[in-house]
Amino acid sequence: MDFETLAAGLNCTPPAIDDFPSDLLSEDERRKGAILVHILVSLYLFVALAVVCDNYFVPAVEKICHALNMSVDVAGATFMAAATSAPELFVNVIGTFITEGDIGVGTIVGSAVFNILAVAACCGISAGMCGVKVIPLDWWPLTRDCLAYGITVSILICIIHDERIEWYEALILVLLYIIYILIMYFDKSIQKWARRGIKHLKGSKQSKIVSISQEHSVVNNSSVNESYNPKSEEINNDNNIVNDIDTNNKQSHLNGSVKGNSEQLEMKSEIKLELSSRDTEEQLPFWKWPSENGTFRQLMWIVTWPIRLVFFLTIPDCEKPKLKKWFPITFLMCIIWIGSLSYIVAWMITIIGDTLRIPDSVMGITFLAAGTSVPEAVSSVIVTRQGHGSMGISNSIGSNTFDILLCLGLPWFIKATFMPTLPGKHWVGINSAGIEYSAISLLSSLLILYGAFALNKFRLDKRVGLICLLMYGVFLLLASLIELNVFFRVNLPTCDR
Repeated sequence: MDFETLAAGLNCTPPAIDDFPSDLLSEDERRKGAILVHILVSLYLFVALAVVCDNYFVPAVEKICHALNMSVDVAGATFMAAATSAPELFVNVIGTFITEGDIGVGTIVGSAVFNILAVAACCGISAGMCGVKVIPLDWWPLTRDCLAYGITVSILICIIHDERIEWYEALILVLLYIIYILIMYFDKSIQKWARRGIKHLKGSKQSKIVSISQEHSVVNNSSVNESYNPKSEEINNDNNIVNDIDTNNKQSHLNGSVKGNSEQLEMKSEIKLELSSRDTEEQLPFWKWPSENGTFRQLMWIVTWPIRLVFFLTIPDCEKPKLKKWFPITFLMCIIWIGSLSYIVAWMITIIGDTLRIPDSVMGITFLAAGTSVPEAVSSVIVTRQGHGSMGISNSIGSNTFDILLCLGLPWFIKATFMPTLPGKHWVGINSAGIEYSAISLLSSLLILYGAFALNKFRLDKRVGLICLLMYGVFLLLASLIELNVFFRVNLPTCDR
């Protein structure tokens, strides 16, 4: 249970809604249907977050990485990860420093499961719908990212086991992120070593088979020619040539596909440029009515026009040639907008949960997690449809490592070290004991995903997508029931106001 609440002598959890400004609508009005206003505002702000991240923040981060001459490895593990995970980071900052509740950790745990299972489900199902029945996956980036993330989740489970995060435990998460960057930096060498080891194992098995067949041939033909069999050697030479050709073909295929994090990010940049040029041609005109683009695009033009106008007036577009040197201002304005929008989103979600009597952790795991992860899901689906399934899946899994190690670790470390709630108590409390069970189920979902890919010979298809979708639904159901105290008590009741 919450140590801070128990220390204050309370047997209930203070409502998080008290940490936000007063709502314009009363609780009675919200219960009679006005809560729909907050739901619509939340959905609209999710769209706004996606627009500011994709159209302004990511290009600004790319400009910064280019200006600093950063390698694609380090840039991808730092600035680019921060760009795609900015909403989760700000939500946890709000949950740690303002509401001091579980909405931040719940959002990150929930978005992690969404990125693992729901994104894989969307990629597999959409690939089947667009006519691509099977998408091959490269085993190395998936294995690397799943292993790194599995270790990260295991450490998170150990840290939150006692429902409190000490300052040194939060520091461990931050230091692990630095180690993660170093591993990604040397990924090319590690990958060569791993592929060479797999190739050596396969070569050993093939040599054993050839040796057995040679012995069998010698025994059968000893009466004909005991010392030398030119035909047998010729066949063996041919087999070796075939094996060499097959090995070279496999190696060239691996070299031509996603090869290591560095080349993966380079390919991702090329795809993004390709998408950007295509989107520039097909993007919604800002001042011109899209009369020939269909009803849906016309509706989206109307819905998104106000936020696009506000961003156009307040954020310089550094992708335009005249404003390409303004990327520091673009970056700063994006930080301000993402922080502000994340605060309002957390406020709206807290009001919705308070009105419906749903704990913050449940709202974070479900609605807020899905809303903040929509941009990553859309980008992964687009990349997967182009045939780069490994990139789409690895991107979603890799961003989860950043979410836990830095989006959780850094705010926790600052809060516990410099701003403890109780003097001398340098730790951050977890209100819900159910978060630990959700994290354990997160590790289970990762094992299920990797197992499904391994059993399917690292191929993504509609069948794997449906399995992942089913497992995501099961996770949401179990996590919500646990947080609602259905199986056992993990949450203290909310205090009456």
